[in-house]
Amino acid sequence: MRRMLSPLRWEDRPDLATRLSPRAVARPWGRAVLPHVFADFAHAGERIGEVWHEEQDASACRLLVKHLFTADLLSIQVHPDSRQAAVRGLPCGKDEAWFVLNAEPGAVIGLGLRQGIEAGKLRDAALDGSIEQLIDWRPVAAGDVLACPGGTIHAIGGGISLIEVQQNLDLTYRLYDYGRPRELHLDDAVDVAIRGPAPISPSPRCVGEGRELLLEGGSFVLERWRLSAPAAIDGSATELLLIPLATAGRLDGAPLGSGEVWRVPAVSSLEPGEGADLLVAYTGSDLKPDLLR
Repeated sequence: MRRMLSPLRWEDRPDLATRLSPRAVARPWGRAVLPHVFADFAHAGERIGEVWHEEQDASACRLLVKHLFTADLLSIQVHPDSRQAAVRGLPCGKDEAWFVLNAEPGAVIGLGLRQGIEAGKLRDAALDGSIEQLIDWRPVAAGDVLACPGGTIHAIGGGISLIEVQQNLDLTYRLYDYGRPRELHLDDAVDVAIRGPAPISPSPRCVGEGRELLLEGGSFVLERWRLSAPAAIDGSATELLLIPLATAGRLDGAPLGSGEVWRVPAVSSLEPGEGADLLVAYTGSDLKPDLLR
C-alpha cells in the first residue's frame, strides 16, 4: 500500500514570502485613535505612536519598517550615519526615509537646519529652545517622500501618518523635547549632527512599467510599484520588503493588505489586484533592475 505524504505546510517553506509581525509601541506624541487596520492595537488611555513590523529574529535584519501616527511633535533629534556608528562600535548607522500616508492641513516635518551653525551655538539653542526656529520646517501632504540620511537633524510634526523605512538601529540622540521629561543626549547629538541644511530629496522617476524609483544612493533603495500584470519578484540577492499601500492582490498565494509588511527571501509570485500599490524597500545603494520580471 502506497504511503500518503502529508501536504507541505506554509511554515515549512522558507522560500515563500512571509508577513512580518506587527508590534505597537506607545509614545507620548502618539494617538489614542488609530487607522482601522491597526484598531486592535488601540487601548483606552494609551497613545500609540508606532507599529513596528518585525521578523522572529529582528536582530538579523538590516532594515526596519514602522507605521507612525503623530498627534504632537516628536523630539528634535538625530541619528549617527554609518561611519559615525562604526566609530561608536554600533552595528550600523540609521538612514531613514518617510512616505506620508496622511497629513492634516498645516502639518510639517523638520528636516535639517535653515542655515549652517557652529557646534556651540547648536548646543545653546537646544538648551534654550531656540532650536525650533533653526529647523527647516517643510509642509507635507499625502504621497510625499523625504530622505533623512544619518546625521540629519529632524523632527516629525503632529497630525501625520507615515511609513518609515530605516536601517535597523534603535538609537536616537535627542536635542530638544519641548519640555517633556525625557532624557536628552546633547553631547552625542551635537557630535554626529550635520549642522546645516539637509540634502535635497530627489524627484521620483519612472524606471519601468508600473515601477517608480523614489530614493537611492544611501543604505537602501525605495521604490513604488503600481502593477497590473502578474510578475516574479527576486529577493534572493538582497533584503527585500514589500509594503502594501492598498489591497494589492496575492503574494505566493497569500492575500496582501494595507498596514502589512512582507519579506521576500527568494523568488515570489505576485498577482496584483485592481489598484495594486506597493512600496518596495531593499538593501544596497543603487536600483536593482532585475528584481521584477
